[in-house]
Amino acid sequence: MAATFHVLLYHHITFFLLFLFFPIHGLTPGSSLSVENSDDILLSPNRLFTAGFHKVGDNAYCFAIWFSDHPSTMVWMANRDEPVNGKHSKFSLQKDGNLVLTDAGRYIIWSTQIRLNSSSIKLQLYNTGNLILHEHENPVWQSFDYPTDTLLPNQLLTKNTQLVSSRSSTNYSSGFYKLFFDTDSVLRLCYDNRKTTTVFWPDPGLLSWQVGRYQYLYSERASLDSEGRFNSTDGLGFLSADFGYGPQRMMKIDMDGNLRVYSLIENGATREWVVQWQAVSHSCRIHGVCGQNSLCTYSQDAGRACTCLHGYKVVNSKDWSYGCEPDFQICRPEDEDFVELRYVEFYSYDIRYHENYTLDACKTDCLHDCACKGFQFGYVDDVGTYYCYIKTFLYNGYQMGFYNSMYIKLPKTFVSSFKQKPMNKSNFHCSGTTVTPIIRSYENKPDNKILRFLLIIGCVIGFIEIVCIVFFWIKTRKSPVSADQSYSPAVTPFRKFTYRELKKASRNFRDEIGRGGASVVYKGRLADNRVAAIKKLKSMANKQNEIEFQAEISTIGRLNHMNLIETWGYCAEGPHRLIVYEYMENGSLAEKLRDGKLDWEIIFEIAKGTAKGLAYLHEECLEWVLHCDVKPHNILLDGNYNPKVGDFGLSKLLDRGDIKKSRFSTIRGTRGYMAPEWVFKLPITSKVDVYSYGVVVLEMITGRGPRGKKKRADHEDDDLELGVVEWVRDKVRDGDGSGWVEDVVDGLIPGEFDREMMENLVRIALQCAEDDMEVRPTMSWVVNRLLHPENDV
Repeated sequence: MAATFHVLLYHHITFFLLFLFFPIHGLTPGSSLSVENSDDILLSPNRLFTAGFHKVGDNAYCFAIWFSDHPSTMVWMANRDEPVNGKHSKFSLQKDGNLVLTDAGRYIIWSTQIRLNSSSIKLQLYNTGNLILHEHENPVWQSFDYPTDTLLPNQLLTKNTQLVSSRSSTNYSSGFYKLFFDTDSVLRLCYDNRKTTTVFWPDPGLLSWQVGRYQYLYSERASLDSEGRFNSTDGLGFLSADFGYGPQRMMKIDMDGNLRVYSLIENGATREWVVQWQAVSHSCRIHGVCGQNSLCTYSQDAGRACTCLHGYKVVNSKDWSYGCEPDFQICRPEDEDFVELRYVEFYSYDIRYHENYTLDACKTDCLHDCACKGFQFGYVDDVGTYYCYIKTFLYNGYQMGFYNSMYIKLPKTFVSSFKQKPMNKSNFHCSGTTVTPIIRSYENKPDNKILRFLLIIGCVIGFIEIVCIVFFWIKTRKSPVSADQSYSPAVTPFRKFTYRELKKASRNFRDEIGRGGASVVYKGRLADNRVAAIKKLKSMANKQNEIEFQAEISTIGRLNHMNLIETWGYCAEGPHRLIVYEYMENGSLAEKLRDGKLDWEIIFEIAKGTAKGLAYLHEECLEWVLHCDVKPHNILLDGNYNPKVGDFGLSKLLDRGDIKKSRFSTIRGTRGYMAPEWVFKLPITSKVDVYSYGVVVLEMITGRGPRGKKKRADHEDDDLELGVVEWVRDKVRDGDGSGWVEDVVDGLIPGEFDREMMENLVRIALQCAEDDMEVRPTMSWVVNRLLHPENDV
């Protein structure tokens, strides 16, 4: 009887709620959606997509399609450049088959301009995210034919369509970047701010065939399929990093001008969009990011930054697309000179090209031409001559290891005050407050208070009945399986401790010796009198903590090396997760770097021992192990300062035959030590640990943190805005012979050091910390080079 009552009550509640709240599945002639009713929406049958009015500013709405679980992710907009009022605006399917969007009930903002003499007309939102107007099941109009900034799986991009970026993260109107098929049938990315138009992808410095594209084809079509495969008729094709069936995907031209493929990935209790492919790996190569007369620089720590050229000032501090303007107005050759910007290029806007020109000849040409703003000067290896490009505008400037120099023409007073280093970098952060206010006059209409009252009463009754059902279910359900019963510990060869044993060994967790974001480490003495470090993970309510615990106990059971921390056991009892490993008398490398008491011999032994431990992880285990969080805090020192790599909570086990197919759902590691692959969502290999190792070695040598900050307050430096890798690389490049060694070595390192060995160690670390993972060596190469510096391995 109780079961029958339960079923009847459930169906009654379901029918009641569907009657009140179930959204509209389609529009028929004469029906409409109102901006004032938030329940006036169209839902796809799978409920993945929603169509309706979406707020885009202060009293500003667009009719859009978005992901139901991610309302901020809009995939199509009818009126992105002309939002409508929040009162009396409607989206209607008229009786003649025309779709019309009216603003404030008076002004037609958008329409399909379709006329049909049929009663079998219907507008529906499909599971693909396509909004289709069909007559007798035959599509006569569809949103897929008019994309905005997003391409959904199996949606075609043709010669008649294009993707256009949004203006900013809060302004959804048309921006400056677009993806389209050019007149040569090649799919391109273009920057167009109505004053200047330039193509920046594929690389305009290369011919189409050099980047694998085909020109002048009969048809132009491109699409992304559900598995993450992209194909274009011009020869462009790629697979997303997570290729295969599963996650929802989309291709989007972002407001920064980059074209990216995203997948919707589960991250704990939420789902988030993760980049699986992008067109431009270096963001400064995107044209227009910093505007005219400005320079774009990029570092892993600070990201992309814009700065005005010397002698210029910013036009709009809230929008760098406006660039900079000159702080001078003269054009007299006798009063002008040049400043050199090394490793800088300004793409295009060349008015003359001179081959086999000297630097002085290039300067003379530019000085006698008021239109010349500067020139690019370089050397052609194949020909063996120098050249210069005379430029009339300074657009698309970036500093990214370009081997030639840019010379900017300035009044001599500005030239004398110019300093090449340090460069005046200043991060630009969008304010994020851009809105699109709209003011329209309209007449107020009386609200239907009776309908509103009935709706409120219905909601209250429905809520009370749902509470009763939930209460009944809790009282009658079976007892849940305990956390202890449902937990299956990993198979490991070491001992499983009880929580009581470890609580007693640590004297109720009294002596804290370390702390991290997800754990606290205590000193303890076990029953057999061994001194141990006991790591206690924080609340297991956080799914990530449980994942890290499983990763660590699964990983360390496979490891056995003198330069890896020795683990003695673990505890998985109820909600408690603890790991027991050997106690290291000298703590972590991070502590010793702060104290500044490591001499040269110890530093070299730490570098060598850490390299051996990582080489074992990468190349000698039965399964390859990526540590993913190499940093001074995770390099521990025993009583003789022998290093041991520890903390494998973020590590990853990989099969030897599957190393190139590694997949990571989230970024792992610590900012400053993370390789660029994490940022750009590139395939993750053992080279991420190699990069982190290089940063750690440079930190030991220089006393500077990865982001440039000194580790001790008694140091002063005027180059703190540079990361340690950039700082050392600049010193080596600008040094005379080996004179740079003294410049980079921390002055507080006690004792003498071997100059040749130090130089070798610095160069090894710099090679490990290269941005390009293909250039970085393996850890076995590093060990061999440290042990045998005389060999060129």
